[in-house]
Amino acid sequence: MKCMMAVAAILAMLALPAQAQMGGGGGRRHQGNDSGSEPKKPQVDEKAYKAALDRIPDPKGKYDPWGMTRPASSDKK
Repeated sequence: MKCMMAVAAILAMLALPAQAQMGGGGGRRHQGNDSGSEPKKPQVDEKAYKAALDRIPDPKGKYDPWGMTRPASSDKK
């Protein structure tokens, strides 16, 4: 009998964190604005977008993200 109570207590302790993560308790739900309208998204100006892309400078050389961690090129055989 004590063994069954211990198993039930362990299962209850394991279930509580899962219930807290899933948000299944207390009957409290998000009380947001139920107006049904979505927030307005800013409109993107295509000319401004293309102008911004044109202002990005071209790279002078090939980018090497591991350049600082590798040994110098003279060590290569």
